[in-house]
Amino acid sequence: MKSHALICVVVLIFVTACATSAGGGPASPSLQPADTPSAVSATQTFTPLPTFTSTLLPTDTPAPTATPTSTPIPTVESLRATVIADKLSCRYGPGAEYLYLIAFNKTARIKLIGRTDANNWVWVANVDPQNRRANCWVNKKFLEIQGDPQALPIVYPGLKLPVSPYYPGPSWANAKRDENGKVAITWEAVPISPGKYESPNMHQYLVEVWRCEAGQIIFETLGTNFPFITVDVDEAGCAVPSHGRVFVQEKHGYGGPAEIPWPSP
Repeated sequence: MKSHALICVVVLIFVTACATSAGGGPASPSLQPADTPSAVSATQTFTPLPTFTSTLLPTDTPAPTATPTSTPIPTVESLRATVIADKLSCRYGPGAEYLYLIAFNKTARIKLIGRTDANNWVWVANVDPQNRRANCWVNKKFLEIQGDPQALPIVYPGLKLPVSPYYPGPSWANAKRDENGKVAITWEAVPISPGKYESPNMHQYLVEVWRCEAGQIIFETLGTNFPFITVDVDEAGCAVPSHGRVFVQEKHGYGGPAEIPWPSP
């Protein structure tokens, strides 16, 4: 019985040795489907990062700026002034073309009581030798004024010029604007005699013009010995329409005026 068991062991060892020799080494285990690597997709899916929405901060609204307003100059009844010209003519109207009344010497102290609406002439309180009121006009550029002359009340136009006892004014006046913007004015001729001239330099006709230039109304007086004259500059853009009038002038006073029907710019 022992010999039979020994034989079986020997046979088993022999068979195992033959199987190893025939395979050339231990047999490789077969791969199971679970061991096969799965293919990885070439496209990778990324989870997008959250998008941040920027919230605009409120901007500071600038405080409204106050619109500058011009402070009106307080009106005064009169101002004191000193004459700085050697001899200063004082005339019946606010311009060098008006009739002459008197002259003030240098350093004379005078009292100003009014002004025009649109030029440099101011009204002077004055009395004649008989102590009668004889106010007249001077150009302020020949004065040293104590105060602002713009504070004086506007009195011209409004004051009447002395009236001629001998000559009426023109009965009509016309005006036309040419292609360059100049205004040509004509009126009825009213001749005066040579003895009615104040001086050889006096003009027979006096033309008062309120014209517009650079947005401002400018008042000026023009003199001529002919019944026509041309205004070179008159533009659009003024709050007050341009206008004018014509007087006949002789040494005793003025005839008229004839209002000029002013053409639109």
